[in-house]
Amino acid sequence: MTCTSRVFNHSKKLRNARGLLRQEHSTLVRWFSNKVHPLSSKGDDILKIPGGRYLNCNSQSSASFSHTCRVISADTITSLGLFKGNVSMTTMKMGIPDSLLSKSFPGPHLRRGFSSDSGLPAHQKIGMPSLSPTMTEGNIARWLKKEGDKISPGEVLCEVETDKATVEMECMEEGFLAKIIQGDGAKEIKVGEVIAITVEDEEDIEKFKDYKPSPSGATVQSKGSSESAPPKKKEVKEEPTSSPAPKSPKASVSPSTEGRIFASPLAKKLAEEHNVPLSSIKGTGHDGHIVKADIEDYLASRGKESLPTAPKVTDTTGLDYTDLPLSQIRKVTASRLLLSKQTIPHYYLTVDTCVDKLVDLRSQLNSIQEASGGKRISINDLVIKAAALALRKVPQCNSSWTNDYIRQYHNVNINVAVQTDNGLFVPVIKDADKKGLSKISEEVKHLAQKAKENSLKPVDYEGGTFTVSNLGGPFGIKQFCAIINPPQSGILAVGSAEKRVVPGTGPDEFKFASFMSVTLSCDHRVIDGAIGAEWLKAFKSYIENPESMLL
Repeated sequence: MTCTSRVFNHSKKLRNARGLLRQEHSTLVRWFSNKVHPLSSKGDDILKIPGGRYLNCNSQSSASFSHTCRVISADTITSLGLFKGNVSMTTMKMGIPDSLLSKSFPGPHLRRGFSSDSGLPAHQKIGMPSLSPTMTEGNIARWLKKEGDKISPGEVLCEVETDKATVEMECMEEGFLAKIIQGDGAKEIKVGEVIAITVEDEEDIEKFKDYKPSPSGATVQSKGSSESAPPKKKEVKEEPTSSPAPKSPKASVSPSTEGRIFASPLAKKLAEEHNVPLSSIKGTGHDGHIVKADIEDYLASRGKESLPTAPKVTDTTGLDYTDLPLSQIRKVTASRLLLSKQTIPHYYLTVDTCVDKLVDLRSQLNSIQEASGGKRISINDLVIKAAALALRKVPQCNSSWTNDYIRQYHNVNINVAVQTDNGLFVPVIKDADKKGLSKISEEVKHLAQKAKENSLKPVDYEGGTFTVSNLGGPFGIKQFCAIINPPQSGILAVGSAEKRVVPGTGPDEFKFASFMSVTLSCDHRVIDGAIGAEWLKAFKSYIENPESMLL
């Protein structure tokens, strides 16, 4: 403790070193391994490690849950206040993978960097943020800031195309945009991957002109920083030799496990079925264990290698075609619908509803709306209201399936399918059972316009508990079966209305009436057949007696 106090109290260079002494509270580093020992028992931020070096650890941003540490050789501190700058940076993760962190925190993925012998000043890496629960990668639509621009918290840096929509990414800290790693139109950027670099001082921008991130995602340096590579190798070699092998109980275990291959039972079974040698696969599980996903990735890559002959076969047909690139929303829609059909046991219930009274009520309400300057109410708005009230009456259909329980929602949030040039969107009308028809009509039109402009935000489409898809009014489809939108357990497919001849009151009498076909797709794990029929009965009652929806 005395040594530490003298160094930091009397060394002006150490006190002014950027990033070494930070304003945040230091985090106590405890026994990350048996090779690291604290200098004192009072929770100092300086740790002494074998070889006469000192380790200074400062808490990192909570968004990355990591600790950034500096290793300072003892020979660099030759006297009070003398600091030669032989510093290397090591980042120690607390056992939390970046993929988990990016899903837990929907903001930009931030990492703090430090200067080294290469001359790079303190900087911050901005990673691809996770802007929706299902997002694993994204595209850069365009940058609204240029390299060298000053940025402030709350300002929009760029527009990110997620699996649902195009979302604006805001800046979290004040500084300058030094380098854009992923430019406009960059595709399939993994969550957490570095997309830009920011610095605190404007004069540091030029130092990142030739900056390139390393493929491994560790601390990266520019082309002129090759001089710093040898010192790092020397330090790595010194650490294992400086710690005696007998004192480390783990050192005697590791040689005996070098020849073994660790894999999960499911991975072993899958490898045996497909004759895959485990020795040729690098595990990505805990401590390098081979998991099922590793085997599947290997099989997928092996399958791709055997595909080069396919184009030759198609070329002989002489067909003229155009390959259209897949948008992010198209990829996600395809994967989610495929998952739904493969994992959800669908069944379908269809009923015809008389809509004569519904059409008459709509005409009366639109007359009132036009007189007051409001927006017209559509048949689809009335269907949404009827579906919401039916869900409130039969709450078993307002549920979702999990492996351990069925979750029944108390909010009735209706997703409405909207087809656009960019793909299929499903914005949500929240608490539709509590809103009036005019309010529902306004929200549907507003969200549909945002979907067509590709400007929906996550709050506009997340949180739905039931979906309505209408192909009758716009396209004249008589009847169809829709695919359930997971994790929901039901979706209503609405067809067109048509006039039919129906019996009258007398034996030789008949009359005309308009009927609309609707089909309810149900998840049989959640909604039994009788429950689905009960919901359709309630829905039909509201459609054929629309005045009850106004009560």
